[in-house]
Amino acid sequence: MATRALREVVVRRRVGAAGIGGGRRFSDSAAAAAAAPVGAADRGDGGGGKAVNLFTAVNQALHIALDTDPRSYVFGEDVGFGGVFRCTTGLAERFGKQRVFNTPLCEQGIAGFAIGLAAMGNRAIAEIQFADYIFPAFDQIVNEAAKFRYRSGNEFNCGGLTIRSPYGAVGHGGHYHSQSPEAFFCHVPGLKVVIPRSPREAKGLLLASIRDPNPVIFFEPKWLYRLSVEEVPEGDYMLPLSQAEVIRKGSDITLIGWGAQLAVLEQACEDASKDGISCELIDLRTLIPWDKETVEASVSKTGKLLISHEAPITGGFGAEIAASIAERCFQRLEAPVARVCGLDTPFPLVYEPFYMPTKNKILDAIKATVNY
Repeated sequence: MATRALREVVVRRRVGAAGIGGGRRFSDSAAAAAAAPVGAADRGDGGGGKAVNLFTAVNQALHIALDTDPRSYVFGEDVGFGGVFRCTTGLAERFGKQRVFNTPLCEQGIAGFAIGLAAMGNRAIAEIQFADYIFPAFDQIVNEAAKFRYRSGNEFNCGGLTIRSPYGAVGHGGHYHSQSPEAFFCHVPGLKVVIPRSPREAKGLLLASIRDPNPVIFFEPKWLYRLSVEEVPEGDYMLPLSQAEVIRKGSDITLIGWGAQLAVLEQACEDASKDGISCELIDLRTLIPWDKETVEASVSKTGKLLISHEAPITGGFGAEIAASIAERCFQRLEAPVARVCGLDTPFPLVYEPFYMPTKNKILDAIKATVNY
């Protein structure tokens, strides 16, 4: 009821929305970009840096987002206490409990409140404590947030919405704390889906997501919260969305992944190189809208493609990549597109090592594809 009331207030106020015309899904216009707060325009390298882990990089991004835009709010379960993964440490103490606060254990309520807050012209940064529990909020995200701009004919929007959520395996999470649900949201026009692989990527992509004029689902690989450490600029910087990164050049086969799976793919590339196989490795970074051009250029060069993700293979986003590249590069493909993914089972606890798309599974698939 509270969410519906908020949206009715928005309709009465007739808040104008920057951005897209009737048939498009996203807003990328200059007018929408101009809605970014003063002080958020630093798109440089962020100045000097120091080595931090991934959760600290996320924490830095949230501090910057709140500091540079008084319209921004951070909330979710245990967020006011610093969060279960400590990503929101120090925010409530610095910015106050009116801007950083806890919510009840009600994911649909968190998402609904965030949509209403964003529709009022604010930056709503909501946290779903585990991606496994985002499903109660599915209706709010899919039927409200994703369609808010389109159904109003671009008159209203909730583009200030960013939903953060840790996803994926952690070594002992079982089937309620290990899932990778990104493909569910990639099927929804009107949302952007972003997944970083490292601390530097996490900070820059999160700030870009928060300031993007469209709703963004930002999945964070919790396996890497403390494991992944690298030098991260201390200042304010953004990395472009929908732009993949070629992180390793190669000539024999193209490998595609995102999030925590990039570390596994890199290990497989190293082992493959010992057998004389040159792998080109691409981090997709943004799943929707994804960078088809970069992937197409790579596959046109190598003639072979392997995609790997933790989510189950059937209906995973790897299938969409495979279909698109088959359409674009059919005459240049020298082997069937390979996928090394999670199994089509609930995520197991004891059998997690057998479920995961491991380095050895990827290496076997690389050799089979190259020697096809």
